[in-house]
Amino acid sequence: MTAPALNICPLQTRDITPIMALHGKVFGPGRFARTAYRIREGLLSEATQANACSRVGWIDDTMAASVTVTPITIGGVPGAMLLGPLVVAPEFAGQGFGEPMVVAALEAAKQNGASVVVLVGDYAYYKRFGFEIVREGHITLPGPVNLTRVLAVEFTTGALAKFQGLISADNTPITY
Repeated sequence: MTAPALNICPLQTRDITPIMALHGKVFGPGRFARTAYRIREGLLSEATQANACSRVGWIDDTMAASVTVTPITIGGVPGAMLLGPLVVAPEFAGQGFGEPMVVAALEAAKQNGASVVVLVGDYAYYKRFGFEIVREGHITLPGPVNLTRVLAVEFTTGALAKFQGLISADNTPITY
C-alpha cells in the first residue's frame, strides 16, 4: 500500500492551534518542561510570525506533521536556528513523513541565512541529515538536557566554530 501524499507548506498563523493540539496529542503536558520549549518561550510573537522556516505537513485536510524552527543566538551570536519539535500524528507514524519535513525545514533555514541548525534529538535518526553530536560544553541550553542529544549541522564547513555558549531565542526582526 502506498503512503498518502504529504503536502508540506510554510507555517501560517492559522496553523498554530492545530499544531498545539498535535503536540498535546503526541507529547502530552510534559512537553512544556522540555528545554526547547523554554527557549521558544523567550521568542517574541513578531519573531515567531516572521520565521518562514517552520513547516506543516497536510494530508488532505488533516495536519499529519509539523516541524518548528526557531531563530536563536548562541553565546549572543545570531545566525543559528533550533529545529524541533518534529511531530507526526500517530495515525501517520511510521510512514516516512518525518524525513521530508526535516529536509524542507533545513532547506528553508539554509535559504533564510542560517549557518548552523541545532537540535536536541536522537543522533541515530538525525545523522542522515548531516547532524553531528556537539562537543560537550561548546553549546549550552537553559535547562537540563542529555549532552549526547545536542546535535548540530553546519551549512558551511567550520561555521559552528563561531558559535559557543548559551542558546537563547533571537528576537531580531527577520526580513526575507
